[in-house]
Amino acid sequence: MKTYILLILFGLTFSTLANAQKKIPTAQELTVKNIDELNERLALSPTQKSVIYNYVFDMYRQQLELMKKQQAGTSKEDDVTKFYKFQNETNDNIKNILKGDQIAEFDKLQEERLNGDNKKKKGKKGKNKEDETVTGISGLKLQN
Repeated sequence: MKTYILLILFGLTFSTLANAQKKIPTAQELTVKNIDELNERLALSPTQKSVIYNYVFDMYRQQLELMKKQQAGTSKEDDVTKFYKFQNETNDNIKNILKGDQIAEFDKLQEERLNGDNKKKKGKKGKNKEDETVTGISGLKLQN
């Protein structure tokens, strides 16, 4: 009897741990998070918000479809190329909606995302440490 109870508890624990793994966020969740960040940084008007929401939602929907294809092993090199092209078009469409200072701030935000700059992470790791940026071919050489 004790063996059966232990087996049931083990099974419940295993199933709970399997369900507790991180779930992939939906396109809507990703879009809301992105729009919130854009609104915070760019002070979007309600019209800008709704139009940009549609662009970003479509982009994340395609990104999640590509991820599913990659996980299933059915994606092609062309799919990735198409996605990056669509992503660039989306960014261009967003820029067309923005005005003046918003465009400069959007470019800055995109650059931060591409470089992996995250103020929250930087603040936690080393507040007094300054990162030395090396450009050109010398940036590719291995450090001793």
